[in-house]
Amino acid sequence: MSVLTGARMDPESVVIVQPLLDAWAAAIADGAPTAVAALFTPDALLQGFDPAPGFGRASIEAYYAKQPAGLRADVDLLVARPLGPDSVLGYAHVVFHRPEGPVPVHLTAVAERTADGWLLSHYHVSRITLG
Repeated sequence: MSVLTGARMDPESVVIVQPLLDAWAAAIADGAPTAVAALFTPDALLQGFDPAPGFGRASIEAYYAKQPAGLRADVDLLVARPLGPDSVLGYAHVVFHRPEGPVPVHLTAVAERTADGWLLSHYHVSRITLG
């Protein structure tokens, strides 16, 4: 997938967001929900496939703990741009590979500079439906 027309790919923002999304995908592939949750701020918001969002690392860990064995995510970062001096927006096309087949989504993520480095503070996926 290519960069969206008119979208911004700020090189400094890419250097922040891409490693976070790579680490997130690696922790998912490893089946390591604690490692996934550690990539998020303590008060992070996660809107995954559940009807209600999750707040905080414990909720995020529980969300990933219930995912199927063998789950993996292929990430294609499409947009990366600063929101402010301590926050960066990332927008990606992600394909989750699940036992029942691939699930393509759009992912919006916000990375925030913290005392512990850059962490995800907001995560929202939207399924891509065809037709």
